[in-house]
Amino acid sequence: MYDENKIIPMIIVFVILVTFPLWYNLGKAAAKPDPKIDTPVIRQMKEKKCLEPKATMKTTHMKILDEWRHEVVRGDYKRLYTAADGRVFEKSLQNGCMKCHSNKTQFCDQCHNYMEVKPFCWDCHIAPKETK
Repeated sequence: MYDENKIIPMIIVFVILVTFPLWYNLGKAAAKPDPKIDTPVIRQMKEKKCLEPKATMKTTHMKILDEWRHEVVRGDYKRLYTAADGRVFEKSLQNGCMKCHSNKTQFCDQCHNYMEVKPFCWDCHIAPKETK
């Protein structure tokens, strides 16, 4: 009734094809990024705090930056951002974020390369000159 001479090889071929991406890339994973926050501006800060908590910045920085872009360029042109704790910051990638995170290659690029994300920030903005 069952043609086991065809079914079993087909199951083996199917399993190999389905699991191919897993075993082909085994051991090729990139190292986990370790973004550095050791910049001259951050070193001089008494309290090392970004505009929002670290966990929020890790997960939503792209959303915050995109909202800023829309608000400043196409929206109501409000240039100030009030953080959850009441501190006020200028909505600016270059004059705000990159002032502290001047080490773009060791901070931004590490994670973006790891995640294979190609943000379009630098299509309009000028990448900062890095200081060590």
